[in-house]
Amino acid sequence: MSLALLRIWRAPAVQALLLQCAALPLSAALIFLLLRLDVPLSLAGAALLQGALAAALSRWRRLAPWWLAIQLLFPLAVLAGVSLRWPPALFLAGFVLLLLVYWSTFRTQVPYYPSGRRAWDAVAALLPAGRPLYVIDIGSGLGGLVLELARRRPESTFAGIELAPLPWLLSRLRAALAGANVRFVRGDYERLDLADYDVVFAYLSPAAMGALWRKARAEMRPGSLLLSYEFIIAEKAPDLTVAPAGRGPALYGWHF
Repeated sequence: MSLALLRIWRAPAVQALLLQCAALPLSAALIFLLLRLDVPLSLAGAALLQGALAAALSRWRRLAPWWLAIQLLFPLAVLAGVSLRWPPALFLAGFVLLLLVYWSTFRTQVPYYPSGRRAWDAVAALLPAGRPLYVIDIGSGLGGLVLELARRRPESTFAGIELAPLPWLLSRLRAALAGANVRFVRGDYERLDLADYDVVFAYLSPAAMGALWRKARAEMRPGSLLLSYEFIIAEKAPDLTVAPAGRGPALYGWHF
């Protein structure tokens, strides 16, 4: 099995879907038995039974606790969606929109997290002064951080990489309309060579921080700086911690 297929196979969302499918014949057998015994069972009850079996299998497979709730409620949500009798095209449009925004979140476990101006101010304050820098935002979303830092530090080069098509496209359009000298790339940051950058900023998720640290430790050169907004690296205590002005998560940094 290739590495890409193995990563997909190990993704919790994929495992949850397979467990939901595995629960289907079990719930069908139980429903058939209950009906043969003249036990009254509504459609909602059947859906709840399916969800309970899927949640039990998910607990057996040691998925995170929130997946148990998702597995339990998913069949009921499907039943409720069908009862709305909306046109199929509307569901398809919603699916396509979510796909373009979240893309391979099921694999990366990194949803769309907008950082906000407080984070941008904190990052700008940590950028080394007095020399041009090459800075990249991993998971750049709509490009707000990259565009703001490029405005503040025009002597430096700023880039962003984003896997989801729609946020990437919107960031490209924003850069074009602003006439900003920035670069937005659509792709997976794991294919980057982090040795090319003086500062790497990431706003990912707890699930991705271990892999990010291993890549940064292997590639980032001496004198460079890794910044993570909100999420820490369990393997290494941060060298600096900055609380943005006002309320909000902290910004963590690691020197190389």
